[in-house]
Amino acid sequence: MSPTLKPPSPSQPTKTLRELLAYNVRACRVATGVSQEQLGFAANLDRTFISQVERARINVSIDNIEKIAIALNVDAATLLQRPEAISRARKVSEHG
Repeated sequence: MSPTLKPPSPSQPTKTLRELLAYNVRACRVATGVSQEQLGFAANLDRTFISQVERARINVSIDNIEKIAIALNVDAATLLQRPEAISRARKVSEHG
């Protein structure tokens, strides 16, 4: 059973793009059911790097954001969007 992720609390909004990236990478990874090690392998990055990304510990290059996005099969821009914007975009694409 995979853990469920809650979006950032409105009283504690995500402040930085690094935090948004961390949240979205983890949320996408958990949703697809892959481990940090599997994601790292698919993106040609180390598991510890993925862990640091998910904890917002490092500044990630655009090249590595692209590698992670490709491995997760999502658009790189999605990894930098607020969770509520992603939800709205999904609803529009489902009804459009």
